[in-house]
Amino acid sequence: MARATQEFNFAGSTGATLAGRIDLPDGNPVATAIFAHCFTCNKDYHASARISRGLAERGWAVLRFDFTGLGNSAGAFDETNFSTNVADLLAAAAALTLEIAAPRLLVGHSLGGTAMLRAAAHLPSVGAVVTVNSPSGPHTLLAKIAGRDAEMQRDGRVQLNVGDREMPITADFVADVARHDMADVIASLGRPLLVLHDPKDPVVPLAEADRILSLAKHPKSFVALDGAGHLVADQRNTGFVASLVDGWARRALRLDTATAPKPAGAAHEGPVTVSETGEGAFHNLVTAAGTRFIADEPTDVGGTGLGPNPYELLQAALGACTSMTIRMYANRKNLPLTRVSVTVSHEKREPVGGDVTDNAGGKVDHFTRAIRLEGNLDAAQRQRLLEIAGNCPVHRTLRSRAHIDSHLT
Repeated sequence: MARATQEFNFAGSTGATLAGRIDLPDGNPVATAIFAHCFTCNKDYHASARISRGLAERGWAVLRFDFTGLGNSAGAFDETNFSTNVADLLAAAAALTLEIAAPRLLVGHSLGGTAMLRAAAHLPSVGAVVTVNSPSGPHTLLAKIAGRDAEMQRDGRVQLNVGDREMPITADFVADVARHDMADVIASLGRPLLVLHDPKDPVVPLAEADRILSLAKHPKSFVALDGAGHLVADQRNTGFVASLVDGWARRALRLDTATAPKPAGAAHEGPVTVSETGEGAFHNLVTAAGTRFIADEPTDVGGTGLGPNPYELLQAALGACTSMTIRMYANRKNLPLTRVSVTVSHEKREPVGGDVTDNAGGKVDHFTRAIRLEGNLDAAQRQRLLEIAGNCPVHRTLRSRAHIDSHLT
């Protein structure tokens, strides 16, 4: 599903303007969601952007924003605390409700996930919550500044190194932590909960995920993000999280029945759509016949190598069409063909004889099909099926001089 991103600013809990983005699918969204970034991140950090975009590609409208004083949002970060973060989330939910619809799903990374657990109690529209490497409460930050009481009393704040950033922890933040009984909050969540956590997270230990799960009531689920690290920056991990959250949330919110795949034999509707995802120089999402997959280029030409390249897709089209054409003929003639497989290779060769080429380099595209036929077939039947392969529609298209019309939309 194609995706678009629009700027979306709104007033936060302190009145400061918060900078946000809404990642939108092509067409009506299946539901709306809010993504909350980690303590030292922002809305455009790898995990924030990639997971939100990944959900949008799968049909969700996702709001991600910078908390007060962070990223492009106004306000002073050292005047915020856990309560203001939660209030910012409630302001985001109200703004999203007016813009599109009330949020159905909350996804939060690190302390953003903890804030989501707290905010959910005030958002009756929310039907499911996801945490990613999240602590069970804001108290975990206090453990990282233990023994620095004198510095806090002298300066009213201490600098906390989280990852590669220095963040101020103020006396007001410390006092505010005591106002939040997260044990009761998690126990009374009353919604399906998905906890995602890297078991070797060096910032938020796995024990925090265990505590969330021990406090929460069913339905609750846990998935280990092995090797993802605390920041979940790698594209493979963010892609996995987006896909997992989409599937889990559709079921938790009972959206899967409303968007069930077409029954077998249903006609395919519309063209194939290919759109950039922003996850890499050549990373594209292909939407065809109700399914979605990635097309890309290999890493040696600047791609991520996470999907087939355009010529490999063309080879797949020829191979699939050949296999299907042979199968149709064999079934119609009641031939004992048990299985067919086709391997297609492609190269550019020098033209010979009457070959015609439009390529600037004067090369001719050459495809080779290796067709494997299994079953109790005699020589004549096998030869006939090889001849039938030449009737494959994609084969005929490649052999012809097709016309391609292009226009801007």
